[in-house]
Amino acid sequence: MPKLGDAAPDFELRDQDGNLVKLSDFRGKKVIIFAYPKAATPGCTIQACGFRDSFPKIETSNAVILGISPDEPADLKKWKAKENLPYTLLADTEHQVIEAWGAWGEKSMYGKKYMGVIRSHWVIDENGKVLDERIKVSPEDSVKLALEVVTG
Repeated sequence: MPKLGDAAPDFELRDQDGNLVKLSDFRGKKVIIFAYPKAATPGCTIQACGFRDSFPKIETSNAVILGISPDEPADLKKWKAKENLPYTLLADTEHQVIEAWGAWGEKSMYGKKYMGVIRSHWVIDENGKVLDERIKVSPEDSVKLALEVVTG
């Protein structure tokens, strides 16, 4: 699990179009990575659309956004089109990256416990170091806090 100041572990996942994307592809830019449980669900849509609405400000700060979830690429592609998301969504169907980054754990709904994605985000600097990490963050706070780090 990466900690503040650590080099972010590189990973490679398929995007919504089935293309392989590596974190190291974005060296030279800041990267906001947000982990969310499931595409097209209410909280995830709030978070994703918050990043969409802040996209111009993020882009002018030399930053990119990567959303990551256990969804299949085809589901991500549909959601990206429906919500007009201008950034890349990554499919971590085996939740290996999400687990390695500390965003997989026990959750509870209606008294039933299960394992799943803990809504989180990380901000990586231009050199690949972790600037910010928020595990178990609300959709609205995720956008606000990540934006503060990226825009200074």
